[in-house]
Amino acid sequence: MTDRRAFLIVMDSVGIGGAPDANAYFNDGLPDTGANTVAHIAQARPLRMPHLDALGLGAAIRLASGETAPGLGAEPQGLWGAATERSRGKDTPSGHWEIAGVPVPWDWHYFPNTRPAFPADLTGRIAQAAGTEGILGNEHASGTEIIARLGAEHLRTGWPICYTSADSVLQIAAHEEAFGLDRLHRLCRDVAALVHPMRVGRVIARPFMGAEGGFARTPNRRDYAIAPPGPTLLDVAQDAGRATHAVGKIGDIFSHRGIGKLHKGKSDADLAGHLLALADEAEPGSLTFANFVEFDSLYGHRRDVAGYAAALEWFDGVAGALISRLRPGDLAIFTADHGNDPTWHGTDHTRERVPVLGWGCGARGIGQVGFADIAASVAAHLGLPPVGPGRSFL
Repeated sequence: MTDRRAFLIVMDSVGIGGAPDANAYFNDGLPDTGANTVAHIAQARPLRMPHLDALGLGAAIRLASGETAPGLGAEPQGLWGAATERSRGKDTPSGHWEIAGVPVPWDWHYFPNTRPAFPADLTGRIAQAAGTEGILGNEHASGTEIIARLGAEHLRTGWPICYTSADSVLQIAAHEEAFGLDRLHRLCRDVAALVHPMRVGRVIARPFMGAEGGFARTPNRRDYAIAPPGPTLLDVAQDAGRATHAVGKIGDIFSHRGIGKLHKGKSDADLAGHLLALADEAEPGSLTFANFVEFDSLYGHRRDVAGYAAALEWFDGVAGALISRLRPGDLAIFTADHGNDPTWHGTDHTRERVPVLGWGCGARGIGQVGFADIAASVAAHLGLPPVGPGRSFL
């Protein structure tokens, strides 16, 4: 077994524009053509990201989309390129699964942007599983907005707040104390069993606390995702006897398959601590797979350009600290699962190419690659059997 280790880090929603099929994906009824998360943030306020830019972030943006990102103009000193997704979606499971070597072979089920959004038989079964006479919401909505609007009624009635978005998802919000956190998680697990056969990708528990006028979501979110349709990089690594570490929501995304140890936290700052500790402690031959979600959840969906910019610059410091801890023979790849351009219309993800930035394999451009090529490359680095349809760029 090789002593080489691999660290695969997904910067959730950090897209770089240029997806060739962006015109087939929409926000507020308008196509995603021209969306570019990092470039548009930098054009609003030049970014200072010396570590990721030194690997090739600015060069990857120019390759992916032809756009320039003020502040990101370094000559690449690492592996750099841009990846294009082939799965038909711009969601978390599609992006992560394909990065792990398994493109999605089906079309996801999306609930219509109507009121009600859910079919009556499903609504009845959700209420039955919750032990209530009905549900609240039943529409497309922003999670923070619908809690502010319906939280008080939820406390009066005890009914769960159910909503969806442009993703293949059913989200259920409930008060941690009045409804109960364990009860909410059980409800979401039961509802996932109802909707996964429909090809709904995730049921997400969205607990909140507070009183009317001051409701706030808590960190105790949990995703109940449909299982990947084939063996992923995590499965192959674990089957080969390698230690596998999942940082953040990777466990939920992969239905906890192929994962040896979970490293969770209440914030991306907590997850950064786990990642840096693993750089010191992860076993020889191991795979660490991390997701940093707050770019997406706190700033992209809320169209907060300044907050997203600050988060990118903070994470660049994390990347630099990780690189300084890595050992000879280690590989670190920084990438993303989709875009979420905070300058764009609407509140949903944007269909974009993503950066592929690597440390540990010299300075080289790899050009345009596929998401699945990332899994193939990590597998090759670790001396694992081939994973999925991708080809290694190492």
